[in-house]
Amino acid sequence: MLARIRDAQALASAPEVTIPRDYRTGRTLPTDELLELLTDRLVDYKAEVHACPAADTAQVLAAVLRDHGARRVGVPPGLDPSWLTAYDGEVRRDSADVPAPELDALDGVVTASAVTCAETGTIFLDASPDQGRRALTLVPDLHVCVVDRSTVEAGVPETVARLAPTRPTTLISGPSATSDIELERVEGVHGPRTLVVVIRTDA
Repeated sequence: MLARIRDAQALASAPEVTIPRDYRTGRTLPTDELLELLTDRLVDYKAEVHACPAADTAQVLAAVLRDHGARRVGVPPGLDPSWLTAYDGEVRRDSADVPAPELDALDGVVTASAVTCAETGTIFLDASPDQGRRALTLVPDLHVCVVDRSTVEAGVPETVARLAPTRPTTLISGPSATSDIELERVEGVHGPRTLVVVIRTDA
């Protein structure tokens, strides 16, 4: 079918169409309003949200992991090691050599994030060293994601403009969820059942 489409395009004489990209851009919000909007969207998605200054990152992450009973957590290879200095459980650094079934033995995963859209409450991961490969954030049942204030944008165009189109991008809008045949919400089907977002308000 794709071959037939390519053949038809080759035979077509119509000129290429330029698609206008005049999106509304440049929207900003004061920090308080921006984080309030983001928190509202995340909570609406049934995510758990904690806000803290960057200096308290290790303490907040340790408390979150303890509260969720996570004794063994996975982290991407480039995650800042100081973030887990207050955590007394087992930390396993991920790599491409770790098979997916071993990721299922983790109680959770801690990652950073690339950019976040407050308007939609969507967190973007781009597989940078502090975010890791997609499997790491899909297999464990708990995902604790750290979001820096400096990476939060008000709207979708502003957010997308900060992404590198050549990088593999994962979009997270709350915990993984779907509906069964009776339209009952079921969580944890396609990814983590629990999403915890730690917003570092001065980072």
